[in-house]
Amino acid sequence: MSEKLFSIFHDTYRDLRPRAPMPELAVEFFAFANVNNTIRLREGRLLVRLSDILEGAPDAVLRAIAHILLAKMYRKPIERLHATRYRRYVSSHGITHKVHLLRQLRGRKRIQSPRGKVYDLDEIFENLNQRFFFGLLARPQMTWSRDHARNSLGHYDPAHNAIVISRIFDHPRVPRYAVEYIVYHEMLHLKHPVKLRGSRRCVHSAEFQQEEKVFPQLEEAKLFLKGL
Repeated sequence: MSEKLFSIFHDTYRDLRPRAPMPELAVEFFAFANVNNTIRLREGRLLVRLSDILEGAPDAVLRAIAHILLAKMYRKPIERLHATRYRRYVSSHGITHKVHLLRQLRGRKRIQSPRGKVYDLDEIFENLNQRFFFGLLARPQMTWSRDHARNSLGHYDPAHNAIVISRIFDHPRVPRYAVEYIVYHEMLHLKHPVKLRGSRRCVHSAEFQQEEKVFPQLEEAKLFLKGL
C-alpha cells in the first residue's frame, strides 16, 4: 500500500467522520476483470480494493473514489462533485478501452448452448435478422444462461460478443414472441452500442427506442414479461 493512497483514504475518512476513532486501514490495487472497487469492514479493519486499471489515476480521481466508497460504507451523502469526477474519468475513451481489453483477457464467459429444450436462439436470431435487419447483423455467440435468472432477462456482452438469454424463457408456457422480443432487444444493443454523452452513458438512445417500437408484438411481450 503506497503512502499516498493511504493518506488519501485516511484524510477522507477524517473528513467524513471527524470524531470517530480511526480504524486500521488497508488499501490495495487488485486485478479485477472490470472497474470494480470494494470496501469491507472486518473486525474493526477497513479493507479496500481498487481496480488496478485505476493505478496512475490523478489524485483528484482517487480522492473521489475514497469519498464514494467511505460515504457508502457509513451511509453519508455522496457529494456530486466526486461522483461526477469519477464517472467522467471511468467513462473516458482511454479507460473504457482498457476495460474492454481486460474483460476479454481476465473475464470468464461460460458459453452454454443456443439450443434449448423448446427454443433455438440461433434460429430465432437468424429469423429476426432477416425480418428486421436485412440479414446484415453478424451473429454473436448465442447462449442460454446457466441458471434460471429472473433479475436479468437477457444481456449483450460486447467484450465476449455474446447474447445471453435467461433460461427461464426456454419453457413451453413462454410464447415465442416473448423470446423473440428479448432477443430483438439485445440485437438492438448490438446495432446501437452504448454512447458517451459527457460523463454519462447512453444505453438506450433515441434511435434504439425508435427501432424497438417496430417490433410488432411489443405490448404483448411487455405485458407477458411484467406478469412473470
